[in-house]
Amino acid sequence: MADSGEKTEKATSKKRKDERKKGNVFSSRDIVTAASILIMFFAIRLWFPVMYENIYVLFQRFDGYADTNETITTSMVTNLYLDAAMTVLIAAMPLLFLSMMVSILATGAQTKFLFSQEALKPKFSRINPIEGFKRMFSLRSIIELLKGLVKIVILVVIVYRYLIVRILPLANTLFMNLEQSTTYILSSVIWLIVNISIVFICIAALDFLYQRWDYERRIKMTKHEVKEEYKQLEGDPMVKRRIRDVQMKFAMSRMMQQVPTADVIIKNPTHYAVALRYDVEKDMAPVLVAKGIDELALRIIKIGEENDIFITENKPLAQAIYGSVELNREISVEFYDTVAEILALLYRMKNKSI
Repeated sequence: MADSGEKTEKATSKKRKDERKKGNVFSSRDIVTAASILIMFFAIRLWFPVMYENIYVLFQRFDGYADTNETITTSMVTNLYLDAAMTVLIAAMPLLFLSMMVSILATGAQTKFLFSQEALKPKFSRINPIEGFKRMFSLRSIIELLKGLVKIVILVVIVYRYLIVRILPLANTLFMNLEQSTTYILSSVIWLIVNISIVFICIAALDFLYQRWDYERRIKMTKHEVKEEYKQLEGDPMVKRRIRDVQMKFAMSRMMQQVPTADVIIKNPTHYAVALRYDVEKDMAPVLVAKGIDELALRIIKIGEENDIFITENKPLAQAIYGSVELNREISVEFYDTVAEILALLYRMKNKSI
């Protein structure tokens, strides 16, 4: 059943990279919300004196115009409008900019600042009403709805408990002076925001774990998909075997073409055969140009006979060179003496024939 389409396997690294390229990464919006609430709260507390000072100066100017008998002109209204706009900008823009940066950083920290053009491409499925209907009643949408309801209930409970505890003290602020009542109300609001922030941080942590679990579930693969991906990365085993066979045939063909260039073939007597070439002007030591066992050894010997190459039998030497020397490489120092004796015998035979 797993091979037939059930997603039971963890996503591979390639699958994760492909999903990331598509912009499909997990992130928790509750993390962004909790971070924004907490940081913006402390930012407002720090920025509040500046906001208060600017707004206070602006209202003093308004109050000054109210006490004067001067005629209000268009230029005066324009100046008041510009002053009010500048005051709002000074008071709000730093907070708005900070809010934007917090959202970007909180999201980027989860997605590793992923920017995918694939996610920006238009897709018909996004405007397809049938697909939209399916998404609306999907398990993910239902869970998101339940999460939203839970957060609303928790928020209502916190505010309700706050009002129950603080209702009488808040009513007493009517009998306090302005400074005392303002201080008390602000401290109460701070207490409420801190408690809400703590609860939302806990919710965000749980949501982060859920989003990660849900993401891992959604990108799981079937056994067939894992096999197909392995074939794409490593190559089909049958194709790779065929390529190796072809490469081996080419290598054998090239090796056989070099046998006629050899000076001597050492055999054992038919199981092993190695062909050595020694060019005094080019080679520092004899070079192995061909080697083989059994049938391949017989082919090397046959080609040697056809090309009048000197063939000698030395069982231990043939086996040792075959096992320790690679093709087109010089023989090891340990073989110098024995091979030199064979080459010397070959040169003596050539001189006698001349």
